[in-house]
Amino acid sequence: MRRFEEVRVWSRTPEQARRFAEQHRARAMDAESAVRGADVIVTATNAREPILQGAWLKRGALVNAVGSPRPTWRELDDEAMANVVVVDSREAVLKESGDVILSGARIHAEAGEIFAGTRPAPIAQTTVFKSVGLAIEDIATARLVYEATLARAGAQG
Repeated sequence: MRRFEEVRVWSRTPEQARRFAEQHRARAMDAESAVRGADVIVTATNAREPILQGAWLKRGALVNAVGSPRPTWRELDDEAMANVVVVDSREAVLKESGDVILSGARIHAEAGEIFAGTRPAPIAQTTVFKSVGLAIEDIATARLVYEATLARAGAQG
């Protein structure tokens, strides 16, 4: 588990970025300044053209790209997608992810293969995790929310 010392945020909607940054006390004026030097980057946009450039990535960074879920949309440029690529589902990203389809990215592994130990984890390498969303992820999230709600209700008791 990584320990975070700093979080930077950028949004194509400046007001949303401002509100989020005020709440979390971090600001970035543009995507590049949010990304440069960061250990972990999360993209969750509806971008149709790349908003993150591989040239901005620090060696060893982890990019969690969960947005732009259409075959013709992209959040990341070809240089970013030339790094180690891990996906939630090969089948799904090859149908739904413009980041993977349009860049011709080589998929290193599915996350499940790494967790099962059948594929090596990309240690100390710049890595892109591309997720288009799977029902099992939604179910796991719903369970965590449900359990947290029950725990909170029990604590209030």
